[in-house]
Amino acid sequence: MTNRNFKQTVYVDKFTDGVLDPTQEMSYFVKDKGTIVANTAPGCWGPMITPELKGGHEVTKPVFVEGAEVGDAIAIKINSIRVTSTVTASGNDKPMEGRFNGDPFVAGICPNCGSKNPKTVIDGIGQGAIKCAECGEDVTPFTFSNAYTMAFDDDKTLGITLNKDAAEKVAEESKSYMNTPENSIQNPVVTFAPHDIVGALARVIPFLGQLGTVPASPFPDSHNAGDFGQFLIDAPHEYSKTVEELEDRTDGHMDINRMREGAIIICPVKVEGGGVYLGDMHAMQGNGEIAGHTTDVAGIVDLKVKVLKDINIDGPILLPLVEDLPPVAKPFSDEELLKADKLALQWGIDNLEKSYPLSFVGSGATLNDATSNGLERAAKLLEIDVPEVMNRATITGAIDIGRNPGVVTVTFLVPVTLLEQSKLADIVQSYYE
Repeated sequence: MTNRNFKQTVYVDKFTDGVLDPTQEMSYFVKDKGTIVANTAPGCWGPMITPELKGGHEVTKPVFVEGAEVGDAIAIKINSIRVTSTVTASGNDKPMEGRFNGDPFVAGICPNCGSKNPKTVIDGIGQGAIKCAECGEDVTPFTFSNAYTMAFDDDKTLGITLNKDAAEKVAEESKSYMNTPENSIQNPVVTFAPHDIVGALARVIPFLGQLGTVPASPFPDSHNAGDFGQFLIDAPHEYSKTVEELEDRTDGHMDINRMREGAIIICPVKVEGGGVYLGDMHAMQGNGEIAGHTTDVAGIVDLKVKVLKDINIDGPILLPLVEDLPPVAKPFSDEELLKADKLALQWGIDNLEKSYPLSFVGSGATLNDATSNGLERAAKLLEIDVPEVMNRATITGAIDIGRNPGVVTVTFLVPVTLLEQSKLADIVQSYYE
């Protein structure tokens, strides 16, 4: 057993090989109510063109949180997010047949020498630049179908997409522009120098696509969700799972754009210590990540963690910033409450609910499945039936797409009585008041 030297502040600078494995001992230990600081590696595209990694991302090694036991939850507040990449690239993906065994995110193979999850070298620029270190064959499991290179201003508030000459200049010094952390092994995606979209302007609103806890059985990191997890069902590689085994997931891969600075995510604990991990920072994204990918960047993240005892949840619960809530789910103002009191008096209603918003994350093979999952998670925790959740989400909330095809949030105003019953009243009230 590793000596557990719990620290008030833990600095995480190492990454997984693409797999979240609960059988591996954790090497970082943080005190309850302590801080985790990490320099995260870019998510999707860099790992996707680095077949040595066995997942679609390169997330931080998990952190053991003092006192976290199976059946508890961990509240994680995002104190700050800072983008450190100066340029990135992204776009729609096109899997390359013959270069993977069943799943291009997990089981890359060299089409020439047959090496599994081969090490690679960068030889030149462009979409054929990632070569097998053993035989020199073009080995990337993915290429672009339509893509762009984007540069950010010094303040990291805006991005513009570059033309061919500028994209190729960046590709020649790819790691410098991407600012990949020292212990990251991914190939920088700007090496491909895509330039299908030129001169587009976008606002930088960074968030974490991956933030959560270790699942109960080994999962490729990008597949720790109900939609990507479908690829594991009866897969021909070592991480194959049954439908039932997908319940081991913790849905740490959400791609919900409200997972930004100031938000709180409450995560299930399915292994001792929880195992908080993070990564896949995005510079910006609309609801749904409809292109499949967005602007992956390196960055610095500061988190505060707090163990919530005996709160047994199946998946994450998000406390978004007030400005990110659906209009009907925002806490009521004093003026609105005065109006409500008058209306209640008029109609003889003795007790008006006091309520606060919660966003339950649901995931599944499709958006419909994800919505059902989110509704069921809310009903289970609050000990009410699904039709009541549906009614409350209709008149005091919304269903929002986190990621297409199968991550959503079910948001609604939850009565304080139900929050108290589920032991969430203190954290929710203190956050929104």
